[in-house]
Amino acid sequence: MGMSTSELLEFRANKDEFLGGSHQSPIPHEDRHHWEGLNYFEPNEALSLRLELTEGDGSTLSTQTSDGQERTYKRLGQVSFEVQGAPATLTVLQTEGGGDLFLPFRDSTSGNDSYGAGRYLDLELNEDGTVTVDFNYAYNPYCAYSDAYSCPLPPVENWLQVPIQAGEASYR
Repeated sequence: MGMSTSELLEFRANKDEFLGGSHQSPIPHEDRHHWEGLNYFEPNEALSLRLELTEGDGSTLSTQTSDGQERTYKRLGQVSFEVQGAPATLTVLQTEGGGDLFLPFRDSTSGNDSYGAGRYLDLELNEDGTVTVDFNYAYNPYCAYSDAYSCPLPPVENWLQVPIQAGEASYR
């Protein structure tokens, strides 16, 4: 299951166009005059993964948001993988009421090469029960661009000690 670099680059180009030009863009208006697009890590095939989802206990998790509120999710399960030979495990969350699969995480690039509060991945279950975890699509929450948004912070169990050098890098 190779990652398609052309698909990824097209996805990024479309996102940059939206962020630079749309009225719904979270990028502050004054920042859009010199818009050159987001900063990204190079496409990294080693971080495009298809993983077993170990079933979670279905417990709920309350996570803080950037503006001090709380959001509640269900722990759907866990995915385990290796980054440069080091084991890593993340908890996959599901929005209440059986909604989308959400993977917020921090890693050792957070606060340096990537947004300090962490990044997000949206996941879909594959028909065989696995999930595709492609960190090349990891993205910054809208809070990275503007304080006007409320963004859930990755729970401590999703703070990785390894670098995830893929996806969206620091803004600015």
